[in-house]
Amino acid sequence: MRIASAAAMDIVKATSTALERHGVEITTAMYARMFRNAEVKAMFDQAAQESGEQPRRLAAAILAYSKNIDKLQNLGPAVERMVARHVKTGVKAHHYPYVADALLPAIRDVLGAEVATDAVLAAWGEAYWMLADILIAAEENAYKDAETA
Repeated sequence: MRIASAAAMDIVKATSTALERHGVEITTAMYARMFRNAEVKAMFDQAAQESGEQPRRLAAAILAYSKNIDKLQNLGPAVERMVARHVKTGVKAHHYPYVADALLPAIRDVLGAEVATDAVLAAWGEAYWMLADILIAAEENAYKDAETA
């Protein structure tokens, strides 16, 4: 499992205020990028997208993650809910690069290159893959448990 560096964690925590202000705009832009892929788009409840529920939910999750990146134990229940939702909708490890490829450019698009510098995006990339690895491992276990149940 990848672990974000201390420097990356510091940058992620420092940018949490920008996420608090612009999180829904970032996640909305991210989904627009991701939904260029029909397979990925089909995995999502489009009514939740259109109502703004899904972008708001993800923005809140990203904000919580950014504030607790150095205290992941605080996110246990939220991670469990996310894993359950992912397993229900068929999320697999090969889907995670789609999110990274959409999220990081969306951060830059919304915040601008002056705020979302290469260093900031690199830090968020580290942070994203650290969380993705946690989710992927938990989802793999949940899929195995479902098979044996």
